[in-house]
Amino acid sequence: VQLQASGGGLVQAGGSLRLSCAASGRTFSSYGMGWFRQAPGKEREFVAAISRSGGSTYYADSVKGRFTISRDNAKKMVYLQMNSLKPEDTAVYYCAADIRYRDYAPSTSYEYAYWGQGTQVTVSS
Repeated sequence: VQLQASGGGLVQAGGSLRLSCAASGRTFSSYGMGWFRQAPGKEREFVAAISRSGGSTYYADSVKGRFTISRDNAKKMVYLQMNSLKPEDTAVYYCAADIRYRDYAPSTSYEYAYWGQGTQVTVSS
């Protein structure tokens, strides 16, 4: 499984960005997918996750109501729509795939076997 994240950039506080993650693999629709982020000097943290069908989504409290995760299994894509961005959202954002076949998507990084290369999001105040 290969993952390619894109869509990061520099945006002012209150602005929006949409991150995309392109996946390879014939069984993409069986993967739970997640987004994580890591700010300088901090540990990687959970942002959002979506079940393999897209029927269930999960969010960190810090982004709930501002970020939306979605997926298009036909295109093998996962998206993270980020609205009302804050300076504390500044980080490198990673998409990840959980290849175990289950009906939910986990929020812990160790349960994700494959990771993309990350895309930088910088929010200026």
